[in-house]
Amino acid sequence: MILDAALPQGSLRRVPEVAELAEQFGVGCLWASETQHDPFLPGPLVYAHTRRLAFGTAIAVAFARSPTTIAHTAWDLAEASGGRFLLGLGTQVRAHVERRFGMPWPDSAVAKLREQIQAIRALWRCWQTGERLSFRGRYHSLTLTSPFFNPGPIPHPGIPIYVAGVNRGLVRLAGEVADGFHVHPLHSPEYLRRVVLPALEEGARRAGRSRGEVTVSASVMIATNPQEREFLRSQVAFYASTPSYRTVLAAHGWEEVGERLSALARAGRWSEMPKLVSDKMLEAFCVLAGPKEVPDALRARYAGLVDRITPYLPLVPGERQELWTALARTFGGTDGRSVAKP
Repeated sequence: MILDAALPQGSLRRVPEVAELAEQFGVGCLWASETQHDPFLPGPLVYAHTRRLAFGTAIAVAFARSPTTIAHTAWDLAEASGGRFLLGLGTQVRAHVERRFGMPWPDSAVAKLREQIQAIRALWRCWQTGERLSFRGRYHSLTLTSPFFNPGPIPHPGIPIYVAGVNRGLVRLAGEVADGFHVHPLHSPEYLRRVVLPALEEGARRAGRSRGEVTVSASVMIATNPQEREFLRSQVAFYASTPSYRTVLAAHGWEEVGERLSALARAGRWSEMPKLVSDKMLEAFCVLAGPKEVPDALRARYAGLVDRITPYLPLVPGERQELWTALARTFGGTDGRSVAKP
């Protein structure tokens, strides 16, 4: 398994320090999320202060952007990094797309994301090979280009695209069209075995591909002390309250807990929600072990299930050093660009 890390939220001025530390630990890729800040902007700072470390988005909200803006940003980051950029896209949920980004929610999230990926790759082919741009789909039509707007070829045009999702539709889509799949932090080995891997296999089979062509990357909730344990209990409660994530709970027969959490969330009773997350649920969704025991626990939990692991709590200089040292000794040093195409 490749060891990755999550970039902490905060000022761009901290990115060089985090990137340098990640490279020292042998991290494969530093992932940025789209929560409080733009997920693409840290890229140039990562590349300027490292030589090997990859940088990617986990995730950028696809429906907040047009295929052309995504394609241009990814193209520039791939060129600037010498092929160290990984493009992770997700749909988000309807409320966020409509009310946080002010964009329309499609009639089919799976169909629109598939089309966006196809459109992005059509643009990349146009820029790299001179192929005429002629993409016509249900949601997007791209037929206009000229040398003035064409950035031209780059040395590393095979930009890996990762898809994020929870339910079977988006997992199948990843198997069909993506280079990688981002597993949501709210997951368990049982959910991976019963839902994710079969759906990936189905999607790959539909496209005449093998499951091995899709890299599975998991964000893993890890608690090494009581404080982290209770923080993750609150995170599990927050995620499990989302109705569209009920598939994960269903793998364990906990749908009723999810309904109760959703009711508390609608009422704004956030402080009461963690009380509904039992120790059994916490153990299902989190790795609970001392810092030195975490690597063995990860191996036992994820062997044969995932290819990349990212601790859910971000890499912060001066924090969790014992854990990161143990992880680096076991998993560090693998080239995070190994999934990139030539």
